[in-house]
Amino acid sequence: MPLAPGSRLGSYEILGLLGEGGMGQVFRARDTRLKRDVAIKILPETFAHDADRLARFQREAEVLAALNHPNIAGIYGIEESGDTHAIVLEMPGLKTRPT
Repeated sequence: MPLAPGSRLGSYEILGLLGEGGMGQVFRARDTRLKRDVAIKILPETFAHDADRLARFQREAEVLAALNHPNIAGIYGIEESGDTHAIVLEMPGLKTRPT
């Protein structure tokens, strides 16, 4: 499922592309339920049926969920819609850090 500004993934409205790499694309999105901006990492569709890639994506989410560090984005959840697999993350740069 190609994501473009204005499209939706569950309760998230896609605002724009933040970046991309070998394991997917990262989009800025708006959580319409909680009224906050989030980052959504999407596994490329080419890997949607690759059991190894899906397992790695799941492990990445589990590792992020186990960590709590000011320099690592917190994970809010996992979304799936058809062949689209996504990790919903705290939007980088919006975390309040102690001074």
